[in-house]
Amino acid sequence: MVPESIANRAGEGLRAAVIGVGYLGRFHAQKYARMEGVKLVAVADSQYERAMRVAGELGVEAVRDYTDLLAKVDLVSVVTPTHTHYSVAAACLSAGVHVLVEKPMTMTLEEADGLIALADKLDRVLQVGHIKRFHPAVNALESRGLLLRPHFIEAHRFAPFKNRALDVDVVLDLMIHDVDLILHFVDSKVTEIEAVGAPVVTGHVDMANARIRFENGCTATVSASRVAKEATRRMWIYQDNELIELDFIRNGVVLTRRGAGVREMDGIQVPVIEETSLPVIPHDSLEAEIHSFCQAVRKISPVRVSGRDGRQALDVVMTIRRRIAESGLGGAS
Repeated sequence: MVPESIANRAGEGLRAAVIGVGYLGRFHAQKYARMEGVKLVAVADSQYERAMRVAGELGVEAVRDYTDLLAKVDLVSVVTPTHTHYSVAAACLSAGVHVLVEKPMTMTLEEADGLIALADKLDRVLQVGHIKRFHPAVNALESRGLLLRPHFIEAHRFAPFKNRALDVDVVLDLMIHDVDLILHFVDSKVTEIEAVGAPVVTGHVDMANARIRFENGCTATVSASRVAKEATRRMWIYQDNELIELDFIRNGVVLTRRGAGVREMDGIQVPVIEETSLPVIPHDSLEAEIHSFCQAVRKISPVRVSGRDGRQALDVVMTIRRRIAESGLGGAS
């Protein structure tokens, strides 16, 4: 049964549910519960006790089988294990429900194509949860139109080991964040990918490095680790006469540029270098992502991270995983 048209319930707000309320799904549920113009109807989880716990916190219904709630909602967040993304998202779309599916959107490109085709056929919103697109530092950079034509990008995303997302490797868990941002920033066809990686404490690849070359001449190197001593999430973007540094932990954006004139350094005349920190307005990235999804459902604004965006990022990280496997160093995929 397809949910009643949103247009037929004008003024009642959007009806939302979250499928999968583990570590991240619980946060999704909290955001919907507090968002103006949205009513969190229910949460679903195959571990019913977990669903009951989150539902109790938020005063909503808990269900074990997510299909029991599809006729009651307009939109859902799918925050289940990655290998279930396709089946769950496809069932939701088929029921006429708009879907925000966490990254990586699916396990295979064929599954991604299936979700995109289904969303197009049924005219449903399919958004992929690449949350870093909504990061305050990224917003500060893009809102000022400072990103011109990157020549080289370097990204580091390191995290201490945690007992989460162990069903996928570090490429699908962490590196995909920076891959998506780089694809968005460069906006050019990928022509070549090299990669190495290795397992450290799990049976999957826990650290990886990739070099991505683009048709327009830009090159990007991406490093990720989930066994680091401390967290690091930074990106450096080199353009003509300019370096842009993004610090995703400290919400920082620093521009380093060649200024006018020269100055003396150790008896040598060198160019003046100007360093400027951009003002960054802090906000909750997940809340911004979910709000953007709701606005797309309302047809107020376009989808910020479409299924095709999610597929493109998946295509690149799948190639990175293949290159690591070909190197003979990687563990289980």
